[in-house]
Formats: sequence, C-alpha cells, structure tokens
Amino acid sequence: VRSHFGSSDFFVSSPRPGSVRLASPSPRCAERAATRREIHARIRIPNVEDSSMEAPPMNEQAGMYYGQPGQYGTPSPYGAAGYEAVFPNAGKQDASSGLFSGFGGKGPLNRGRRRRINSVPLVLCVLIPWALFTVVYAFLSFSIHFNMPTLCWAVVLLALALVAVAGVFAFSPSGRWFAGAEHEPTWLIFLFVSMFLAFVGAYVFGTENYAEHMQKYYNMMNLNNYTDVNPAAVHGDQVMDAGIIQFMEGSKLDLTRSMGFKDSTIYCVAPVTIGGNLLANYDFWVVGKDCCTSNKADYRCENYNNPHGNGGLRLLSDSDRAFYRLAVQQAEATYRIQSSHPLFFHWVVNPSDDVEAWKQTGRSAFLVWMLSYAVFQVFLVAIATLAFAK
Repeated sequence: VRSHFGSSDFFVSSPRPGSVRLASPSPRCAERAATRREIHARIRIPNVEDSSMEAPPMNEQAGMYYGQPGQYGTPSPYGAAGYEAVFPNAGKQDASSGLFSGFGGKGPLNRGRRRRINSVPLVLCVLIPWALFTVVYAFLSFSIHFNMPTLCWAVVLLALALVAVAGVFAFSPSGRWFAGAEHEPTWLIFLFVSMFLAFVGAYVFGTENYAEHMQKYYNMMNLNNYTDVNPAAVHGDQVMDAGIIQFMEGSKLDLTRSMGFKDSTIYCVAPVTIGGNLLANYDFWVVGKDCCTSNKADYRCENYNNPHGNGGLRLLSDSDRAFYRLAVQQAEATYRIQSSHPLFFHWVVNPSDDVEAWKQTGRSAFLVWMLSYAVFQVFLVAIATLAFAK
C-alpha cells in the first residue's frame, strides 16, 4: 500500500492477520530522499521530512500546499502563496507616505505596527498658525496701519481668506482629496482651528496694541514739538499743530480756576499759568476724567501737585474734546476769564520720554506675544499628537 505522500517511499506488509508492520524504505526511495535533501539545502528551504510540521491531509486542495511554485519559482513548503501569505503587506506602498500623509488617518501615527511620527504635518501645524499670527499682529500694530491703512486691511483680509481656504480643505471632500487626507482628515481640521484662533488673537491683540500705544506715538510724531512756551505771551492759535509742549520754567497749574463738566463722566480742566497775576488769555488747559467735582475748584488729576511737571502731551481724543470745551466755557463764565483758542494737554514731567515709552511698550508687546504664541502653538500640537495617538 502506498503512503499518502504520493510516492513509493514506504511499503507496508502484513506477516500475519491482524497486524501491520512498516517496512524499511527501498534503496531507490532512500536515493530519492537524499536527492531531495540536497536540493532543499541548496535553495535554503526547510526539509519537509526533517521538519516538525505536520503534513496536511490529502484532499482536493492538496495541490495548494505542495507541488506548486512558491514566491521565487521553487517549491514552497508554506503553500502556493508563500511569502505573500505570511506577509500580505510586503512590497506595497504605505498609504501614509507623502507630504500630507500626516493629515490623513490618525495623523502621523501609523496603527497596526510600530508607530512612526511624520514630522512634516507637525511642523506645518506649528509654523503656519504662528506665522499667520505674527504677520497679522505686525500689520495691525505698526506704521503700515497708520500710513497705509488700505494695504494693512488688504493683508488682513488675505489672511482671513487663507483661514477660509484651510476650512475648505478640512471639511470638503475635494479639499481632503487634494491634501491626501480623504479618509480621516484629523490634522487638517486641527490646522484650520489653529489658524482661526491665530487670526482672531492677532486681530484682537494687534488692534489693542495699536490703539493703546502705537497710534498715539505716530500721531505725536506727526505733530510739532515746542519748548520754552510762555503761557502768558503765546496764544493757542500760534501753536495749533503742537503735539508736545515744554513750558517755561516757573509755569504751573492754576488750581483756583479749575472746573468740571459732568455728563455721566466728569471732564476736569485747569489752566496753565505763570507768576501770580491774572492772565489776559488762558489758552493752555490740562485735562483729566473723574478727578474733580463739577461744583467747585478741586482739580486732582495726574501730576497736579508734582513740582517737576511743566510739560504737556496734546489731547488726541476727538470724542472728549467737545466736553472739555464745555468745561472751559463754564470756567470762563464762572471766573470771568477769556480763552480764545483753548488747547488741551495731559500734564506730565518729561513729555518726550513718555512718547518714546509708548513706542517701546508697543514693540515689547509685539515681541512678547509673538514668542508666547509660538510656545502656545507648540503646546497645542503636542496635546493634539497625544490625543490622536490614542
């Protein structure tokens, strides 16, 4: 009886009824076995006869296990599929390869095997929002906003358009397909949200920095600077373009002729005088809010009692000027004085130093926010990476 291996390697004999004995292989079978072992040794395929693997049962699919060429054109003891059956993904291109691969699937972390981080989307998610924040903040804060407002707002609108484009890429099928993230665009959505936050933050903090510091600085630089002004001899219409005024030594505030006008807020004024005599014309007034009462002369605004104060910074708020003008008219009627062309100032010690401080404060705010937002964006990317890796 032949064995199920399909060869005449072994024969069985029955010397007596009821017993079966496995006979020794014939010399021809032993020669064939030696030849097979030599072939297996040359092509480095495990010897079936010496292997501990159990032979599969014979059936109609037996040909799928033995007798067919393997991966490299030789008999494969692992079946017809050979290497491909054991490693089905070998030789196939990784779906996460490419510039925007980190934006698809679960981002730069590949599941199902050892995870590798694709640094390209991480770097883009840090640099793009940070650059957007820096550019918008700079354009809204500095001289382009003051000298070329049309260009400034054109750049701001362009930045907003970039945020909208990122949203299209993140949420539209065609945009996700173009970026190679059509299956699960996690990082594209994160990039859009980061850009939106960067734009909003740059707009808010940039306009605040401009209004609080840089706009006042540029306005003062556009006006004139006068020194040694005698409030008794110089009239207001002679220095209508004054931004910074340094009064003569001995100039002071005449607190006895101060006045307040109340309209929810109390607008306080006090004239600048020199000497102790009544002046023919009071055209230089220092101002403040909610630092006096409206029914008596008790001006207590900034630097009112500072003996070193003798300079003024021009009032730049157009909305407040009308109320201060009403307070001056009340003072004229109450104290029977004259003010032909009243000019309004903030009373300071060194006006030029204060103006320079505005510029330095504005620039420092820009640098602090630029660096702080870079750290903040790196933190967001790190948190997102950990979240997407789960």
